[in-house]
Amino acid sequence: MSALASIDVGPYTQAAGTIVLPGSKSISNRALLLAALSTGKTTLKNLLDADDTQVMRNALRKLGVSVTDQPNQVCVIEGCGGQFPVRDADLFMGNAGTAIRPLTAALAMQGGDYRLSGVARMHERPIGDLVDGLRQVGAEIAYEQQEGYPPIQISAATIQIRDVVRIRGDVSSQFLTALLMALPLVAKEPIRIDVIGELISRPYIDITLKLMARFGVKVTCPDGQTFVIPAKKSEQVYSSPGELLVEGDASSASYFLALGAIGAGPLKVLGVGSNSIQGDVAFADALAKMGAKITATDESIEVAGVSNASGKLKGITLDCTEIPDAAMTLAVAALFAEGQTRLNNIASWRVKETDRIAAMATELRKLGAIVEEGADYITVEAPAKPTDWKSPAAGIDTYDDHRMAMCFSLAAFGPNTLKINDPNCVAKTFPTYFAEFAKIVS
Repeated sequence: MSALASIDVGPYTQAAGTIVLPGSKSISNRALLLAALSTGKTTLKNLLDADDTQVMRNALRKLGVSVTDQPNQVCVIEGCGGQFPVRDADLFMGNAGTAIRPLTAALAMQGGDYRLSGVARMHERPIGDLVDGLRQVGAEIAYEQQEGYPPIQISAATIQIRDVVRIRGDVSSQFLTALLMALPLVAKEPIRIDVIGELISRPYIDITLKLMARFGVKVTCPDGQTFVIPAKKSEQVYSSPGELLVEGDASSASYFLALGAIGAGPLKVLGVGSNSIQGDVAFADALAKMGAKITATDESIEVAGVSNASGKLKGITLDCTEIPDAAMTLAVAALFAEGQTRLNNIASWRVKETDRIAAMATELRKLGAIVEEGADYITVEAPAKPTDWKSPAAGIDTYDDHRMAMCFSLAAFGPNTLKINDPNCVAKTFPTYFAEFAKIVS
């Protein structure tokens, strides 16, 4: 998509067809790092080609890892056996949380000197809980500006595991993911990690554990809050599985699944299904509770309108602890539901690419929705009748947040043409989103 200040969409009444999903961002960036830390060559297929995964690939190249992009979303990585060849580097991580957090932990195990920074918003996204966890094992990490936030400087240090490693789980699951992926590199004896407080986004931890197992490290979890990393059997910790197929992105699937309900369908997404390792496939269950007609196979999900007599979705109250990213799509789908939709336990929205609770409330109100926001929840009620829908001349702002842009594409099924500002922000995870969107709407 060429650089556009804004794009006009809608009004539409139908959405139907088939979408082949890009690779999962969460799987792609985890697999890239694990492949880099492994022995042997790994071929990743259906790797997401987007800003966030380019950030990870470029960082790994700067660290001396051979990362070769091939046609058709194939990437070949020559693993470095747990030790990056480059021991002193300044890495720019953009706004990619799935890259900066696990890479910070892996670099702290290297015995080198590294600086990690990002865009202005990344310097507002917390990393303190991860740093606290790494300092427990002897890592030397300093903040350049604000305590608890990037940019950070990692200095060479002797890593020693003297006790249980403790980390908070209620801000971001990425902190635990980072420790889980990095600590096997220094596990002379089994290492126990205890999660303090609630562990949010648990399905993302499951992705981490399943991918680690594919690369030869099997972590046990005896009680849901405790994770035990096995002692390494040799200096070579991770081993390449040879090839790994990256699932389609379940978070990206949510927009099309919602469109299949709002726009009558049938609309099928390929690349993710009932056997997915991604927690965001549970979005389909939430949509079914709202009345959507859903059919799933191992590798696809199809939505064919709604089953309610009114032909409309119905508002629901939902605990979104396990699907925080996909839950954003429900907030905009609520514009097409009867009654109130309440999304609970979404405090993590406030520390994402933008403060997503505030941004979502602001933009929904522009359209005439009745919205209430709290520290960890949002409620949405649709405009009472078509004439109550507003068409903001200034358009919908997207806050340099890919998910805001993709979510609000659904609002093009309202009665008015909708202007979405800065549509190119979708390049973070789904560069061709609006082109794919245009193929299935009318």
